[in-house]
Parts: sequence; C-alpha cells; structure tokens
Amino acid sequence: MTSAIEPIKKSAISEEISSRLLLMIREKQLSPGEKLPPERELAAMLNVSRPSLREALRALAIMNVIEMRQGDGTYITSLEPELLVEHLDFVLSLDDSTFLQLFEARKIVEVGIASLAAQRITDGQIQELETLQTRSVSSAGDYDAFLDVDLELHHIITNAAGNPFLKRFLTSLSRISLASRKRTVTIPGVSRQAAIDHKAIIAALKDRDPEAASRAMLTHLNNVEKSFLDQAGTGSFTNSGTEGDLNE
Repeated sequence: MTSAIEPIKKSAISEEISSRLLLMIREKQLSPGEKLPPERELAAMLNVSRPSLREALRALAIMNVIEMRQGDGTYITSLEPELLVEHLDFVLSLDDSTFLQLFEARKIVEVGIASLAAQRITDGQIQELETLQTRSVSSAGDYDAFLDVDLELHHIITNAAGNPFLKRFLTSLSRISLASRKRTVTIPGVSRQAAIDHKAIIAALKDRDPEAASRAMLTHLNNVEKSFLDQAGTGSFTNSGTEGDLNE
C-alpha cells in the first residue's frame, strides 16, 4: 500500500491532502478497514508538513472517512453509506434550498417508478403494501416507527418497478434524503396526511393504473413539500402539478 502513495510535489494545503486520500479510496488504493502509515511516515510520503496532514485527517475524520484511534493509529472506516451521511442532517439544515432540490429529484424519479410499478407489481407485493398501510395509520404518532414504515413502503414500490438501475439510484437518493425525511415527519399533520396519500398510491397500484399511480405519488410528494415550505415560513409553493390538499 505504501508504494502506491505518490508525494504531493508542491506546497500543499490540507484540502489537497484530503483530496489525494479520497482519490486513493475511490481508486481502491486504500480499502475499508485499512490502517494508514504513521503520521511522520505518511507526511514524508506526501511531502507535506505534519500540521497540514493533521488538519486534513481531522477533516476526513469528521466526514467519517477515517477513524483516529488513540494509541493505535488511523484507519479507513467501513465507508458504509449510512456512516458517511451521518452528519448530512446538519449540512441540509444550513440551507433549506437543499431540501427543495431533494424533493425535486424525488418527484422526477419516484413518479416514474410508481408508473412502472403499477404495470409490474405482484399480488404479494400489494399485500405487503396494504399491511404497511395499516401500520402507517397506527404509527402516525410515533415518528420513528412511521419513518420505518414509510421507507419500507417506498422500497417495495421501487422493487415492484423491476428496474435494477432505478433501484440502485433510488437507494442512493433515499440514503441522502433520510435527513430530510427525519425533519418532515415531525411536522404536525404530515404523517397523518402521508398515510392517506399512501392509501391512494396503493389503490392505484392495485388497479394496475400507471397514470393514477404517478398522480398519487406526485400528490404525496407535493403534500410533504408544501408542509415543509409552510413550516419554513416561505408561505409559497410554486411547483406546478400539485394535486389535492392536506385535507382528508
């Protein structure tokens, strides 16, 4: 592993060191769980000062890319997606527009997935969704329980679409949007309305109606987005295609 580390030839700042190490991880030169060389040795390999290296390593540790173990050394973490997005809720909280971009992405992807799912869903998957619908109603006051049901429901719909590329894409998007979901699920009335929306989505899927499934999914996502905007105090909702309201 040590021979794969090329020195940084110019006087580098900590960002360049971090970028070099991240590139090595992406290129599989550094693997999950691997121990980095001692600080003095690593600084010499990269041709950087030890203070600059320490600053870069601290930044990577905050990102959960590395783990600095007292008295043992520095290790690449497991790099599990859940670990890497652990602080994403803080990042998202800095700018509400990031939440709106996530809603935009979800509406593009999940509306299409709902249409495909309506054409390909099995009776068994419909039964699973109906069971989850019952659970979503009963858990509307328990944010953690409702979030689990919501994630599972969308997961089943994605599986029903039967497209592995969309499945992988939405899995990544869901991990990123977890922080958004944790925030919106606590808004008064959202879980109750979402349970109503879920019922409409499932009904359309059961009817094998792609257009109705797409409309129901869009309504659901628009409803959640509107609640978020209302809570954020913008008082506006400019996206077209909104259907329905927050009333049962």
